[in-house]
Amino acid sequence: MTTPTTSTPGTLIEADPNIPTVRIVREFDAPVELVYRAHVEPDLVKQWMGPRSIDMDIEKWDMRTGGEYRYTALRDGEEVAHFYGSIHRVWENQKIVQTFGFEEMPEAVALETLELHDLGNGRTRLEILSVVESMEAQAGMMASGMEVGINEGYAALDTLLAGMVDG
Repeated sequence: MTTPTTSTPGTLIEADPNIPTVRIVREFDAPVELVYRAHVEPDLVKQWMGPRSIDMDIEKWDMRTGGEYRYTALRDGEEVAHFYGSIHRVWENQKIVQTFGFEEMPEAVALETLELHDLGNGRTRLEILSVVESMEAQAGMMASGMEVGINEGYAALDTLLAGMVDG
């Protein structure tokens, strides 16, 4: 069985053929501390997360152990999706373990681990492992078009990080 994979220059999105997981790997030309800040500070998150056609309305973004988040995706001012989760544990500049929920599909909650690795020379590798409830949920996730949001979001994050590094 082959592993469903989507990759673009710099981004790997991979579904394990044997267990219901999706793995995302991306490297950034910025130090770990800045990549971490871009994930935990809501004003920064709004500048990069998701596809270019979507704006975020963040209702809550409390990225600390025991925290939670909730946001609405907007396209041309109209609500198109709602996301939420609980933050299980945060290790500053290293790791975030959280749930990821999609209100429109409440049964499709994933457990996600985001890890940041210092590659030296001001570079960081981000690795995300999402554990979903079933192989069907994994297939749905891979078929959802999420790679557009991931790739466009990470391109915007590259730009944001470049400004933070220079600033």
